[in-house]
Parts: sequence; structure tokens; C-alpha cells
Amino acid sequence: MKNAIKEAKKTLKLSNDIPIGCIIKKDGKILVSAHNLREKNNDVTAHAELIAIQKAQKILKASRLNDCEMYVTLEPCPMCAWAIIQSGIETLYFGSYNSQYGAMGSVLNLPKLANSKIKVYGGIEEKICDRILEDFWCKIRRKDNINPQPNF
Repeated sequence: MKNAIKEAKKTLKLSNDIPIGCIIKKDGKILVSAHNLREKNNDVTAHAELIAIQKAQKILKASRLNDCEMYVTLEPCPMCAWAIIQSGIETLYFGSYNSQYGAMGSVLNLPKLANSKIKVYGGIEEKICDRILEDFWCKIRRKDNINPQPNF
């Protein structure tokens, strides 16, 4: 999870995106890493998990990511959760629980609905992951207060 956290922190330096980091490991070694690029790329699908899956599929030259583990700093949304399930990732570890859009057990439980055998473990380094997200949202709110938009 420490590497996913490092990846999330890269987001803060490189773009205006929500700081979410993701890595995929195979055979105990990091295969790929990614962070959110949604705002930077003007692409609603540019979530860290989807970028990581696409990179891993290219490296492995396969659509299935058998024997792979994913570490992500925030519980995946439904779009990402479905891609994770469909990619065949065997184990998912995530940091913060996503109380709005979490689809790996918090709000939705897509693995159960899909009858998937993926192993899911949440709350890994949760306090650190929560703090990164809280700091980001506080910074965004401060910027909004400095330049408030007119309320017509």
C-alpha cells in the first residue's frame, strides 16, 4: 500500500485530480503504477485503477490479470470495481472506504452480485489514505472561498 500512497501523492504534484494511487503486483513485484488523470486528461474514465489495468494488460499481453493483486488508496467506484472483476485480478487491497460510491462492499458489493471469487481487503493504511483525501478537499474548499463564484 505504501507504493500506492506514493502514487496518490504524485497526483497532488502533477494535476488537479483527486489523489488516488494504484499499483498492480504480480509474483510479489510491482508490475505497474498509476494515479488519477481524469481532470488532467479531460477523461471521466481516467481513474487510477483503469489506467493501471490497461498498463498491466499491455505488459502481459492479455486481458486477464490472473495471479495479480491490486492496491488502491480508495475503495473503487462501480466503474472501476466492474473492470477489476472482469480483469480477473485475484486480490484487491484498498485504503479508504468510499462512503459515496464504494462498490467493493461499502455502498455496493459488486463482487457478490457478480458471484466473483476476488478477495477484497479494505482499511489498509486507512488513516494515511483518509488524510491525503481530507487534505486535498480542504485545499479545494479554501481555493473556492478565496474566489467564490457568484450565486445568481
